Amino acid sequence: MSLELEWPWIWLMLPLPVLVYRWLPKANTAPRTGVRLPLYEKLSPLTTHPGQKQLKRTKLVGIILLWLLLLSSASRPVSVGEAVTIPALARDLMLAIDLSGSMQTRDMEISGNQVDRLQVVKQVIQPFIDRRSGDRIGLILFGSQAYLQSPLTFDLRSVRILLGEAQIAMAGRETSIGDAIGLAVKRLRDRPASSRVLILVTDGANTAGEIPPLQAAKLAKQEQVRIYTIGVGAEEMVQPGLFGSSFGARRVNPSADLDEKTLRDISALTGGEYFRARNPDELENIYQKLDALEPVEQQAETVRPKQSLYYFPLLAAMVLCLSWWLFKLLQRPLRSWQISSQWFRKPSP
Repeated sequence: MSLELEWPWIWLMLPLPVLVYRWLPKANTAPRTGVRLPLYEKLSPLTTHPGQKQLKRTKLVGIILLWLLLLSSASRPVSVGEAVTIPALARDLMLAIDLSGSMQTRDMEISGNQVDRLQVVKQVIQPFIDRRSGDRIGLILFGSQAYLQSPLTFDLRSVRILLGEAQIAMAGRETSIGDAIGLAVKRLRDRPASSRVLILVTDGANTAGEIPPLQAAKLAKQEQVRIYTIGVGAEEMVQPGLFGSSFGARRVNPSADLDEKTLRDISALTGGEYFRARNPDELENIYQKLDALEPVEQQAETVRPKQSLYYFPLLAAMVLCLSWWLFKLLQRPLRSWQISSQWFRKPSP
């Protein structure tokens, strides 16, 4: 453990009071003409304190000590501990979640209830996030545009809360897969190359955005970002007939717009894999497979813990000022009592 000053240049101000005293013009202390009071001449010896010179020396020492304490506090002293190595065994996972209008399709079932696709994605991904202890997780939400909802962080609880607050169409009702990939690459490019992973969840095809998905995938390949794509949505759904009855009901494919070919090409181009989730169980199995990704040991970081100590000299300066103020406060009645006792004392025979 050692003591360091974060702002040592503050001590260049040490001779400042001497320079101010030396170079600033002194106050005009020339005697002024006034009415002569004989009584004042009699009181003058009585008001002279016997230890006045000693008091002035004490005052000077106190001022010097106060200045040193203030400089010590302003220079920001810190206590630096021994070096601690932080293991950097972690992945950098960016989640890109589709919030387009088609995610409100109620073609999946949880506990016997028909629910929309986004609700299923939330229910499966949130436990997945909880299992990533030690990993950095980021969150991108995309619809007509892509937005970074959370940068890469170890605060998994905040990522989970932000995902839970996501609503369908809050980023627009279209789907900008290419822009989501481009934004993820931008956020992952500064991380170690072997740990850059993007998990993209969508239920449709690219219908918006500035960057075509395959062009964004080529950029991801250049930056060594592995992309795992997940296509969400059932392949069969019964649409009710007249007045909600079975009369006129028909079976449709609610995932007809899912561009599986492009999603496969994106994953193959970047060294990832494409997964198909037709129901919550398949989606859960996919995330269990993603859990099997081996962690990449990044370069370990070494830090020396620091503890700020500026408040100790600052507290001492405050105590010194308070003590001087109390001394001056108590000195006034004491001096008045001494003067009065000497004035009214009877002369000795």
